[in-house]
Amino acid sequence: MKKTTKFAVAGLAVGIAFSAVSATAHAKESWTMTTTWPDNLALIEIDRHWVDLANKLVGDELKINFRAGGTLVPGTEVFDATQTGSIEASGDWPGYWAGRSPAFSPLATTTSLFNGVDYLNWIQQWGGFELYQEVYGKYNMVYLPYGITNNESGFMGRTPIKSLADLDGKRIRLSGRDQGRVLEELGGSQVTLAGGEIYQAIERGVIDAGEFSTPGVDYEAGFAEVAEYWTTPGWHQSASVFGVMINKDAWNALSKETQEKLKIAADATLAWSLSWSERGSTEGTIKFQEAGVQINQFSEADLARIQDITNEVIVRGACEDKMHAKVYHSMISYMEHYANWRDLTVPFNMSRTIDNLPSLKKIEACL
Repeated sequence: MKKTTKFAVAGLAVGIAFSAVSATAHAKESWTMTTTWPDNLALIEIDRHWVDLANKLVGDELKINFRAGGTLVPGTEVFDATQTGSIEASGDWPGYWAGRSPAFSPLATTTSLFNGVDYLNWIQQWGGFELYQEVYGKYNMVYLPYGITNNESGFMGRTPIKSLADLDGKRIRLSGRDQGRVLEELGGSQVTLAGGEIYQAIERGVIDAGEFSTPGVDYEAGFAEVAEYWTTPGWHQSASVFGVMINKDAWNALSKETQEKLKIAADATLAWSLSWSERGSTEGTIKFQEAGVQINQFSEADLARIQDITNEVIVRGACEDKMHAKVYHSMISYMEHYANWRDLTVPFNMSRTIDNLPSLKKIEACL
């Protein structure tokens, strides 16, 4: 064999060996991920679904090691842990971070505005995804929305609430800044409690009523054991979004292909979560009824009043924070734009038909 050929073969062997070592090293790359949800809350299933699907799609490129909420850091500290890179990722509900920026609130849920299909449309086609990146990006994170639940249960407790008048003077466990402001206008008092504390708060009478999630999740949390009354619909959270916070440095270290696979897993989980939630809500409702919980519904007049108050609260919040205004401006613009087609398809439309929206002009004046 000629000397040049020997060198060529040797070089090829070294190249192959180097590639194998690189592939092995890449295969060993791993992330630590947790969530805000402990094992005993059903919402953790959304996180698990994304992690399982993502791990299948990325193969040997990345391994996401998932731990239930509270096993690594307290649920209230996952934001800081992900921002600083102590962990690479964490599942969350954006509304928990509204104290850092009010813009997180509408990224998580809306009062009497979006339903689940609206969030799906807005995130995928009307610029919502980019706004999640803008808000979380200020905290050194990338965000992949991967969970949507539709309208929440409403208020559950041992005190009957049949109308808005019954909210006057009541202590209600309620999440969200805008939600609390609406409740205050109705004469109620917002009580902030962690999800795991609601059961005992209802049982001991610390609160008159409380809300947490959808009927399926609420039933699994044991609310049928302590609540005698349930008031619906859950106007305070007409839909909710969940997702994964990813440390930006960890994200940037991935290949574009791996990043795209994680996004694909998120998109697939969005669709799965909505149907999973609606199936669970249906079964949960039946179980609450079988348990003897009395269900009351707010009247159309009550809901119309809530919408009026909600519109005022949204505009007020928009004028307090420009990012908050930017998110709501995008949402309401979507509602008005989509109405051109949506309202022609009644009764087969896929989203809310609503005539009384917050004023875009008033919000624009706050930008």
